Amino acid sequence: MDVILDLNGVSVYQGDFLVLKEVDITIRKGEFVYLIGKTGTGKSSLLKTIYGELPVKQGSAYVSGYDLTRIRRKQIPFLRRSIGIVFQDFQLLTDRTVHENLLFVLKATGWKKKDQMNDRITDVLDKVGLATKGFKMPHQLSGGEQQRIVIARALLNDPDMILADEPTGNLDPDTSEGIMQLLFDISATGRAVLMATHDYSLFYRYPARTLKCEDVKVKHSEHQSGK
Repeated sequence: MDVILDLNGVSVYQGDFLVLKEVDITIRKGEFVYLIGKTGTGKSSLLKTIYGELPVKQGSAYVSGYDLTRIRRKQIPFLRRSIGIVFQDFQLLTDRTVHENLLFVLKATGWKKKDQMNDRITDVLDKVGLATKGFKMPHQLSGGEQQRIVIARALLNDPDMILADEPTGNLDPDTSEGIMQLLFDISATGRAVLMATHDYSLFYRYPARTLKCEDVKVKHSEHQSGK
């Protein structure tokens, strides 16, 4: 399946309040796409719609083969296994090690065998350049390292797509650069990456197709090649 995300004529609501209307977005494997717009223009609501937190009331919406207009509550955990979510504020469990944080997610998403879980954790930590940090507590890591752990967590179930909500928002410019390169490397492996951001300077160093939330619509820019 080449198309990971396909939205046509979708309206995004928070309760009865219309946030976005007539949303048309197609994202394919290996694509990196920015989602920009001022605070309150619907970026987070759009991401929540994609991962099944907000219902689709109008239009057609497919994510990783799931029809969001017909999806049942019990299917949403399976949808979310096909989507890795990266939050700005990390949302790591502060009372356990990096390894235990990742183990918690694997157990919660149905993994059973200890050796397979340990192998998967080793694999994703290696991918984000933190193979030796599994024994550390989150507070012992820098902000950039914590964000890399969050990206490792998003990769655990080998998702088709990564949704990154302001992943560089709390990081200094040099650290942001490393996180951007990591996300571009992930898209180069065939995963789609949709990244919400306020940091317009990133577009010049890491150009890619851009979607803008504005005037209750999602507007498309011209496609630019990645770095």
